[in-house]
Amino acid sequence: MTSDLRAHPRLRRRPRHRRAPAAVAALAATVLAVPATAPARAAADAPSGGFDQRVLFKAAQEKGYFCFRIPAIVRTVRGTLLAFAEGRVHDCGDAGDIDLVLKRSTDGGRTWGPLQVVNHGDGDTHGNPAPMVDRRTGRIVLAETYNNGRTDGLSCDIPCDRTPHLQYSDDDGATWSAPRDLTRSVRPRRWNSWYATGPVHGVQLTRGRHAGRLVFGVNAESYAGGRITANHAALIHSDDGGTTWKVGAVDTWPIAPSGLFRQKPSEMTLLERTDGSLYVNGREQDGTDLGNRTAAVSRDGGDSFTGPFRALPDFPAPMVQASALLLPRSSAAGGRTRTLLAAPADPDRRRTMTIRSSYDEGRTWEGVERGARVTVDWSGYSDLVAVSPTVTGLLYEGGTADARDEIRFARFTEAWLGPRRGPDPTTPDLARGARPAPVLGGARLTDGPFGRALSFDGTDDAVRLPYRDSLPLGGRDFTCTLWFRYRATGGEQPLLWMGGVGSLSPQVAVSGDPAHDRITAHLTAVDGARSPATVQVATAGAYNDGRWHHLALRRTGGRLLLTVDGTATASAADVPGSVSRTSVFAVHLGQKPDRRAQFTGALAQVRVYRRALTDAELARVREDNAYVAAPLVLGLPLDRVDSGR
Repeated sequence: MTSDLRAHPRLRRRPRHRRAPAAVAALAATVLAVPATAPARAAADAPSGGFDQRVLFKAAQEKGYFCFRIPAIVRTVRGTLLAFAEGRVHDCGDAGDIDLVLKRSTDGGRTWGPLQVVNHGDGDTHGNPAPMVDRRTGRIVLAETYNNGRTDGLSCDIPCDRTPHLQYSDDDGATWSAPRDLTRSVRPRRWNSWYATGPVHGVQLTRGRHAGRLVFGVNAESYAGGRITANHAALIHSDDGGTTWKVGAVDTWPIAPSGLFRQKPSEMTLLERTDGSLYVNGREQDGTDLGNRTAAVSRDGGDSFTGPFRALPDFPAPMVQASALLLPRSSAAGGRTRTLLAAPADPDRRRTMTIRSSYDEGRTWEGVERGARVTVDWSGYSDLVAVSPTVTGLLYEGGTADARDEIRFARFTEAWLGPRRGPDPTTPDLARGARPAPVLGGARLTDGPFGRALSFDGTDDAVRLPYRDSLPLGGRDFTCTLWFRYRATGGEQPLLWMGGVGSLSPQVAVSGDPAHDRITAHLTAVDGARSPATVQVATAGAYNDGRWHHLALRRTGGRLLLTVDGTATASAADVPGSVSRTSVFAVHLGQKPDRRAQFTGALAQVRVYRRALTDAELARVREDNAYVAAPLVLGLPLDRVDSGR
């Protein structure tokens, strides 16, 4: 009996079968992980060229739905791929009439069966799929959450009373049990507002004393006194194949009466490391810590975290759910394990889905420019799955006009991802405690105002500084000084960029704007719980004459001052607050953080001081290339490029 006909008024149910104790004991003694070579109904052939993709869910292809969102995918012990999504009936809002739907593939994702409805919303929201596979029994367990549906396209009212539920399938996803409410066991009373399972696949542990345990992530909120008072990130686990569940590791972050909080870890993707620990990587939403992604580790099977979640300030991604997967050891990874994380790479908007690699199981991640780009389209939520020993699958939201246009399924090989690259060339940073800065794209040396300088080709050349805690400027006064030379007559010409990108992200940036005959500098700051504010100053000319010019940007005494060649100064009233909070933080020379603008020209002697320099000090820097007595945030002469070997 299947549940794939939407015309049925209610989800069909089937009786629940109890297992005899002897059968349970026998199952517990089986091998936990089915070998990767377990037969599927058809071979998962590698895609031609190492990559292919198809549209799996799209409103134009499925009757009765306005859009599909929130993908999740698992591979069963029989090799069947189960791709889940939310089928949103009347609109694309998060709290409308939403069904949980499914498509199945028995040939490694090359072809897919018809849409099945696993759980009818019947006017309410039934979503946030978090599927898991018990490899001892073959059972597929599906956690999900419910809330009352709306008809106006708006979000759930605060406090949003959401309840966790669970279903299972014992026939590779063909039919599903009736939903069971898990509220009493996994939603503490104080978590009385937002509550969300996943949405991404959970895991089954294979190592240590908790081998066989099923684990998935949730995030929740507490409500009291007319406001949200705390954020909670937690792991939920079961040691009996999903019959009973417990709340394990919890990380709670209080919210001040002003509305400020440090972190809100949510939408967590999990993977088991080779040492048996659980790596948890989550979305960070609007906290004061730097970064849009956050991470934590559990070393006791998900019972507790080793420490609070830690923000990843220099991991470029927008506020979005992401997915992670540990690949087997391979020659492409130098005989080590390779960990993948799929997420949009634009730090401001949901676009440019990219697969990034780690060779130390999530402790560090390669730069975004080394990632394998799946699409330049708009893109959002995703989930990764091991299709076979040589093929990986990615189920993700994408579209040419909107990330919610459709859900696609991509297949790729490790050869398509590319081998592990050696280190980039670097240039020295003279600030205390600084590491050399990678020189990207092949930027080359040229003649400068004091010795040598670095030229940028306007295509992919850049210098990006490794993150360190001393780089963010916060709410202090500062001075940026640099030499520039260019002849470009159009396009945005980014010289120095510190912080995020977009109108809502704290940042400090200086760019040439030859089309409007000016050099601009802007500063976006966040003051307490107020909305971000921006100030901009601009020169009266573009200085794109191919000669060297000295630029200084100062934040001082409530003003923002932009000076070129010591004579022309533009001034504007400053906006109060921090220029480095909440969003992704990075320092780029010759490149905008979203890589959508590149500088064509040359830079030299780029410095940032942690106070406002006087006019006399600036004259010494400009005329004598002097280093003044002020705390140096960064100091890049750009007069040397060292081999990355």
